[in-house]
Amino acid sequence: MAHMFPAMTPVVIVGGGPAGLTLSILLSQYGVDHVLVEAHPGTSRHPKARGIAARSMEIFRRAGVEDDIRRAGLPAEQVLFYRGRTLADPDFTRTGPDRRLPGEARTPSPGLICSQDALEPVLLRHARKRAPHRIQFGCRLVSFTDHGDSVRVLVEDGISATRHTLCAQWLVGCDGATSTVRAGAKIMLQGPTGLGHFLSVRFQAPLGEVVADRASAVYFVSEPVRSGFMAIDNDNHWIYQYPFNPSRQSIDAVTDHNFLTQLIRTAAGLPQLEVTIHDTMIWRMDAQLANAYRRSRVLLTGDAAHVIPPTGGHGMNTGIGDADNLAWKLAAVITRRATDALLDSYQAERRPIARQIIDLSLANARAHGGYRIDDELLLTAHYRSTAMITRPAAPDRAPLDPSGHHQISGPGDRAPHVRFVGAPGIESTLDLLGPHFTLLTTSDHPAWQRQAATAAAAGIPVTVHAINTGSQHEAGPRSWHTRCGIPATGAVLIRPDGHIAWTAPRPASDTELLGVLRRILGSC
Repeated sequence: MAHMFPAMTPVVIVGGGPAGLTLSILLSQYGVDHVLVEAHPGTSRHPKARGIAARSMEIFRRAGVEDDIRRAGLPAEQVLFYRGRTLADPDFTRTGPDRRLPGEARTPSPGLICSQDALEPVLLRHARKRAPHRIQFGCRLVSFTDHGDSVRVLVEDGISATRHTLCAQWLVGCDGATSTVRAGAKIMLQGPTGLGHFLSVRFQAPLGEVVADRASAVYFVSEPVRSGFMAIDNDNHWIYQYPFNPSRQSIDAVTDHNFLTQLIRTAAGLPQLEVTIHDTMIWRMDAQLANAYRRSRVLLTGDAAHVIPPTGGHGMNTGIGDADNLAWKLAAVITRRATDALLDSYQAERRPIARQIIDLSLANARAHGGYRIDDELLLTAHYRSTAMITRPAAPDRAPLDPSGHHQISGPGDRAPHVRFVGAPGIESTLDLLGPHFTLLTTSDHPAWQRQAATAAAAGIPVTVHAINTGSQHEAGPRSWHTRCGIPATGAVLIRPDGHIAWTAPRPASDTELLGVLRRILGSC
């Protein structure tokens, strides 16, 4: 079937992996027309990334895809990490994430294990449902020209070789570590490469009974080398991953199916195991960061902007966070609620996150005694940019807090999760957030409604929720406002991406909120 393209579109997304598909879903949620092109004819055949962090699941919750992703992932009780000499070793240990009681949880959406080959079809289905005929797989980017006020994009149908020209307001490269968009924009990657070389083997073997008493998400083994099994279904479908030295071992040798079968049998501790090799993937560990996330009308997201070592499981999740940060800003600019200066805050907010993630992942890679997978690290993301009103004399903070001990949330932080009871479908403060700015208060003071009405009249919709009035009540002590550092008379303005933009101790003039929004959006 031939691909159909509009002559003009606000956004062209290049790349249909997790970051690109998430961006598509969110743009549709914000009502922004767009086209996504992906060179491959279908989604990933290899599991690649597997851990979906809590913050990513919160984003998917807001986008309405969380439940489908959970159904595609491993059961929560299997999100454990096994260590033994072999897979069948009787002397093994298992560790897992900390389990909090519901009232102590920092999120309504804990992370899970869902391999990329299972995740992408879910995202693709939702993206196509929300943007029919706009998601085009089997179509590659040929070239683009940035004219300053628009981008001319040339794409080619992979089957017919027919070429199409699109005129877009913005071009977003979500096309991975070897990004064509990044190269075309002359944006450089900086950082070390070749930190390690690995082979991932997708195979089938009857291991369900072997792991019945030790079911885990990842199995770290030491025989014949330090390597690991990644569970796809903890039954017949698996990934085996091991390091190799390309200066000593040829690609042909390490991908030979007989060699791999014996390697898997040894690592499993089962000399007679029946193994069927399906495919292999060779990859290199790099740690690189783009020197810019934006050049004129071209933006980078996901692996196109940062190449993160897998030691920690944050690479795909950082890309999903990029898409969340960028989507609402593109929507605000395209609908003319903001100037394109707002897009400069994308790099200011997301690049420091990627820098710290790369550093943490490198430290994990060098740790000989193992490392902890922190599912909730990205919940601590703290932004500093013009897209918020920072409190006077606010202390400098790192982009991420591995200790997780930050108790008070303010501008730049993710809005805190507080559990609700009483209102059907509203289990958390995060469930109150929608596609527009949200103002949370603890008093149903008419002044807040007047301020929101003034902003709406100027073309900037704001949804107001008065917590602990009506049917929305905190499940525990009524203290959400103290977690945001404001008195009970105050309010918290939350951006569409769930980060706090501004706090106020009490209502002031009816135009105060509008002035704040214009500063944030760069439209004053």
